[in-house]
Amino acid sequence: MLAWTTDPGAPGGLTLGEVPEPAPLPHELLVQVEAFAPNPGDLAALDGAPAGSIPGWDGAGAVLEPAADGLGPQAGERVLFLGLAAQGWAQRRAVPHASTAVAPAEASPEHLATLPVPATSALRAVRRLGAVLGRRVLIVGGTSAVGRFAVQLAARSGAQVIAIARDESRHGELRALGAAEVHATLAGVTRPVHGAIDMIGGQHLVDAYALLEQGGTVIALGHAAGADEHFPYGAFVADPATSDRSITSFFLGTEPGLPAEMALLAADGALDAGPIDVQPWTELAAWVEGGAARGAGRVVLRVDHAPRPR
Repeated sequence: MLAWTTDPGAPGGLTLGEVPEPAPLPHELLVQVEAFAPNPGDLAALDGAPAGSIPGWDGAGAVLEPAADGLGPQAGERVLFLGLAAQGWAQRRAVPHASTAVAPAEASPEHLATLPVPATSALRAVRRLGAVLGRRVLIVGGTSAVGRFAVQLAARSGAQVIAIARDESRHGELRALGAAEVHATLAGVTRPVHGAIDMIGGQHLVDAYALLEQGGTVIALGHAAGADEHFPYGAFVADPATSDRSITSFFLGTEPGLPAEMALLAADGALDAGPIDVQPWTELAAWVEGGAARGAGRVVLRVDHAPRPR
């Protein structure tokens, strides 16, 4: 089969070529990959990946062979998936049934490919904030893939969503998705918040923590700023208005119960992933070499297929 593998000397650090067929373990399905949408984490990991490895956490496709243990989706079912072992930028991959969900047959693979990491991360983050009905929830990095889904899911849960997005031309877009307030910087937020979901890190994480009310939590989901966090002296000294505040994180790949939530997101026709720029997967290396520009939406690579070896 064909797959993209890491190659430090190639354009974009990637080469498309023949690799061995996957050998699924008893708890793994064999999936024909139809589409994938590279995540910032996928791209950030390319430089440190061993040469010859297949990147790519998540995507969408159809089950060719069900898991030998009898669990999970069956042959022919359309699925979305993620996996700790990467291997997603390939024509076929083995993926654990514990992180694979059945999708509606009519759902496009391009849309499904935008969901596994970003939408499931957003859902888990909103849930970690507890009951948000009527409470102020801050989304830092509102126009990121995770942020876009977090704005929608928090607003649906009854939160008063405050979104932060540097690009002011997209503020109207975030309001249409459910944000009650949108600011270009955290300096525009003048009242405390019950919780925050931060995709940026660096000073943004420090400032988001400072905005928490008593018992509030910041969930650190990203570090797009590429900067350290320096909390000022006394930042963790509490008073009656700031006690019991916290910063937490989670690793999606080890979260339990993912299939049901991924299936819920896949079946949600109202969930807006934003504009999708579909490109042939043969253009992946050129796209990465050119800076992996995303514009206002997601780039999705559509996989083509040669006949399977007999």
